[in-house]
Amino acid sequence: MGVRSVKQRTYPILEYDPTREALIEPSRLIRPSDVPESCVICFFREVLDKVVAEHNAKVLVQNRWEDGPHPVFEMTHKGRRLAFFHPGVGAPMAAGLLEEVIALGCRKFIACGGCGVLEKGLDVGQLIVVSAAVRDEGVSYHYLPPGREIPADETAVAALRKTLDQRGIPYRLGKTWTTDAPYRETAAKIARRKAEGCLAVEMEAAGMMAVARFRGVVFGQILYAGDDLSAGEWDNRPRQSRDAIRENLFWLCADACLEL
Repeated sequence: MGVRSVKQRTYPILEYDPTREALIEPSRLIRPSDVPESCVICFFREVLDKVVAEHNAKVLVQNRWEDGPHPVFEMTHKGRRLAFFHPGVGAPMAAGLLEEVIALGCRKFIACGGCGVLEKGLDVGQLIVVSAAVRDEGVSYHYLPPGREIPADETAVAALRKTLDQRGIPYRLGKTWTTDAPYRETAAKIARRKAEGCLAVEMEAAGMMAVARFRGVVFGQILYAGDDLSAGEWDNRPRQSRDAIRENLFWLCADACLEL
């Protein structure tokens, strides 16, 4: 079989190749294992450490990247098996680790993370269920044709909303801006993203959503409001603790994951 020709574009990031198999294919490197179907992706390492210590979690797989270990854990939650792991920081690592966990056999994912807010009045800890992500990163362009944004999986959004509604927890449903460059969030770019409806900015959603769509698995994400970029200057809001928010969000995602 011949090699597909990729048409040269003005910019390499636009040279999408729909070929299903790459030279380094996760399914050829990783054998499917006896893993839970449902998996929480949690960006809060201190929360994962606490969950592992207090809930008799076991290591399923000891993934190791150049920066160190990224183990996949399993615990029992409400009588059912549930996997969870930390995806690193940034879309490339998060996407790569998601690929590996999909190859292991997990199929339903809910991610929880923090974000910067672009809308005035979003207090620290306010929850945002991601409805779409602006693709201002690089990973998604290797999994999907070029486009401005990617919509969230409706099944995952419904599971998150049901979980929150049942508990009477307020939240916003909205769009996020996924960027690779946290130190290039300029005033002009923030204004542009606000104009197209973004409530938040983070570094992984679009990439992970693209991987999930390409691999045919369910993925959803919920964010909590952290620092504030809505007023023309950065406010880290350091005096407001996030500790309880982060732990509670993990358990909300665990419940939502079992709704899928």
